[in-house]
Amino acid sequence: MTDIVFTRRSGWIPTVIREDDELKLMLGAGADANHEPRTFTIPISEAHFAVIREDLARHLLLWSAVLPLCHAAGTRGQLDEDAAVALLDPILLAPPADVDALFRRTPWDRSRLVAHGATIRLLEHGQVCEAMRTATEAANEKRAQEHHADRRRTERGVVLGPLDAQILRYTGQYLHGATIPRRNPDAVDPALLPQVMQVIATAEQACAGMRIGLDPRRGHRATDKRDWKRMEATVDAAVRRAYPGLVDDAVRTVTFLMCSEAADRARSTPPEDDDSGASVTKAALTFTDDKGGEKKWLRDSPRSASAEFWEFVADRSAGDNEVFTIEDEDMGEGIQLQFYSDCIARITMLRQGEAGSDPEYRVEYSLVDGMSGYRHLVSLFVSGGCAALDQHSPWMSDAAEFERARRQRKAR
Repeated sequence: MTDIVFTRRSGWIPTVIREDDELKLMLGAGADANHEPRTFTIPISEAHFAVIREDLARHLLLWSAVLPLCHAAGTRGQLDEDAAVALLDPILLAPPADVDALFRRTPWDRSRLVAHGATIRLLEHGQVCEAMRTATEAANEKRAQEHHADRRRTERGVVLGPLDAQILRYTGQYLHGATIPRRNPDAVDPALLPQVMQVIATAEQACAGMRIGLDPRRGHRATDKRDWKRMEATVDAAVRRAYPGLVDDAVRTVTFLMCSEAADRARSTPPEDDDSGASVTKAALTFTDDKGGEKKWLRDSPRSASAEFWEFVADRSAGDNEVFTIEDEDMGEGIQLQFYSDCIARITMLRQGEAGSDPEYRVEYSLVDGMSGYRHLVSLFVSGGCAALDQHSPWMSDAAEFERARRQRKAR
């Protein structure tokens, strides 16, 4: 038979129960292998119960000290009851100076005390009893999260200034640097909001006109890493030049905001037709990949050849499928895009096969500068065939010479 004898308004603070006529402190901490909350109990005396009931600060301090033992029990281990019981008298019944001394030599959960209003400065100086004079039953989890984030930054040697902190609040990255940044002006101290907006305006001006395109080599929603890095470097340089006092965390969150917004715009914008408006000379094209995929494009198609081809790539590209071809059978020419090696081959028929012999082709290779380079070359081919690719140089017909050039670029 279990009866609840005492509980506080906050449901997570340990409860006192009576079980089989014995007083126990019951608390939840951690989870089992099925992700269900684990519950632990510790036998206590009437004297302990009297302090728990009357002294919120001591109650919270005991909770903070017992939590590490609960976490050590893991998903299925037993609570070290002897160690837990050994904390009762020193925390609940000892003078404040002895409690402070205990907390200097035993593990304890700082976040619980911070969430319940402890004075952080006093906690950091080891004055836990004095720090708990400001304790409250209600928990402020955001306060604990921010304190934890500040401690992580301190461990990295980062000290935020007032403007740094407000910029991180504006982007929503004060607590977690991995959070996708958003614009949150309401989270900023109104007195510093104008300065924050000036920093954001500097970043916006720096990357005005820049874009981050999609990269169909990695699917329908992936963005071009080179475009991202180019915008990131541009914004970083501009913000550091205008505000040299900002810490790296603040500058990084602004560049992340600009780049993620540009990437979102790319994902929400219909794929561009790279050859839209151009005089397309091709009547029909065939797209193929290394896995037997094939797609036909005809001149009367509602979408341009480039748009259709890049959609084909986004649908089919994978780690083991990185070679795509566009072929014009009527003209006897085509291009092969080799994504794994950042290069392209153009193939031109020199002589058709006769009397059962194979046709003769000229194959030339060229290096490609990222996704934007591939888009440009595909557009040129669609608009003017292999001849239009002459402007892109150099083209090498010697495979060994090309391989040396490719290795040299990779080594740079």
